[in-house]
Amino acid sequence: MPMLADNIFLKIIDKSIPAKIVHEDDLCLAFHDIGPKAPVHVLLIPKKVIRTHADITPDDAVLLGHLHVVAARLAAQLGLADGYRLVVNCGDRGGQTVPHLHMHLLGGRDFGWPPG
Repeated sequence: MPMLADNIFLKIIDKSIPAKIVHEDDLCLAFHDIGPKAPVHVLLIPKKVIRTHADITPDDAVLLGHLHVVAARLAAQLGLADGYRLVVNCGDRGGQTVPHLHMHLLGGRDFGWPPG
């Protein structure tokens, strides 16, 4: 996994690279994925740097709850009332490619299980 200095999400947060932002507040930022895996594919990232899901602490509980509230609000705004998927990958073997905790909001198509 790349080092934090190579973290593209930090560059999006500080606006040094562009993104199609759909939500921003003091705690998080949400934007459309540049390589979508579904008709709707939004990434939600905390502004606090947390490398992976394994690195969260009890102090992050309010932040993580906030991400879920924002995800639900965005799902409604983006027309996903019929269902959506939230995904958090953790570490290299879990498919995480950016060393910054993030949530994928995916919708606009049917999803099977297990994911493939």
